[in-house]
Amino acid sequence: MKRLLVVRLGSFGDLIHTLPAVAAIRRGHHADLEIDWLVDAAHAGFLALVPAVTKVIPLGGRTTGAWLEARRALKARRYDVAADFQGLIKSAALARLSGARRVIGFDRSSLREPAAAVFYSERITVGERGHVIEKNLRLAASLGARAGGGLEFPIAPVESASARAAQAAAGGPYALLNPGAAWPNKRWPPDRLAAIARLLRERHGLASIVLWGPGEADAAEVVVAQSGGAARRAPETTWTDVLALARGAKLIVSGDTGPLHLAAAVGVPAVALFGPTNPARNGPWIEPDISISRYDRCACHYERRCRFDANRWCLGTITVEDVAEAIRIRLGAPGVKS
Repeated sequence: MKRLLVVRLGSFGDLIHTLPAVAAIRRGHHADLEIDWLVDAAHAGFLALVPAVTKVIPLGGRTTGAWLEARRALKARRYDVAADFQGLIKSAALARLSGARRVIGFDRSSLREPAAAVFYSERITVGERGHVIEKNLRLAASLGARAGGGLEFPIAPVESASARAAQAAAGGPYALLNPGAAWPNKRWPPDRLAAIARLLRERHGLASIVLWGPGEADAAEVVVAQSGGAARRAPETTWTDVLALARGAKLIVSGDTGPLHLAAAVGVPAVALFGPTNPARNGPWIEPDISISRYDRCACHYERRCRFDANRWCLGTITVEDVAEAIRIRLGAPGVKS
C-alpha cells in the first residue's frame, strides 16, 4: 500500500477520536506511505495541524458540484485503499467514488447506517462495545497499523495571539469552561457553570476562561456576568486558538463536544458532563478523567433535543455539587498539570 484515503468528514470530536488510528497506521508503515484525509471543509484547517496526514482534501458542501469536485481530486490521487471511519451512506459512497482498489469499512452491525455496507469491498468486524477510539483502532489494524505505548494524538504545536491575550487576562492558572454544544441536549445551564467558576477561584485558585463558538456568545456572557469576576470570556477563536488555550489549561469542564475532546487529546484534566450520549463510547479516555453521566436515565439517546420538559431533562439533573466534587477528585488525581 502506497497511498491511503481516510474518510471521516466530521464532527470535530469524531476527528479527534480518529487520530490515534491514523497515528497507528503511520507507525505500521514506511514513511513514504501517503495518507490523505477527506473531511468537511470546515475542519480542513485543523487537519492541516496533523503531521501524520500527507494531504487534506476538503469536501466543500452537500451540493452536486462539491461532490464532483471532490471526486475529481480523489480520482487524481489513485488510492490503493480507502477506509471509511464514519459509517454513513454519504461517507461510504465517497470512499467508493475515490476509485480506490479496496474500500474498507465497519461490519454492518457496527455501522451508524447499515446500508453503507454495500459500498465496501471489505467489512471489518469491530464489535459494538467499547470506545469509538477502540473501534477505529480495530479498523486500522486491518490496514497494518502498529500499536504504540499509548494513544497518540499527533497535533502540531501552534502559536495564537488570541490565546496569549486570554491567558494574560486570566492573570495566572486557569480552567476552561465550555457552555456550548451543537446539540441543545448537551448544554449544561450557564448559570451553573458560573457557580463552578466561583468555586474554582475560591477552592482551587483557578481563574476561568469561557469558550464559545458561533451562536454561543450569549451563554458565555451569562457565565461571565454571574461569576462574580471569576470568569472571563475568551476572545473570538478558531480551533487553533482553542488548541493553544487548551495546552495551557489546568482543567476543562464541558459537555460532550469538540473542545472537550481536543483538550483531552492534549492532556488537559477533564470533568465531562454527559446526558444523551454514552461516555463509555464517546467520553474522555484517560482513566483519571471524570464523566458525570445521566445516560442510563436518559430517554432521548443521541437526540439533538430533549423530548420532555425541563423537569425530566437528564443533563439538568447534574448539580453544581456533583461537578464540584468531581473537580475536587480530578484535581487531586495523578496527571494534573502543575
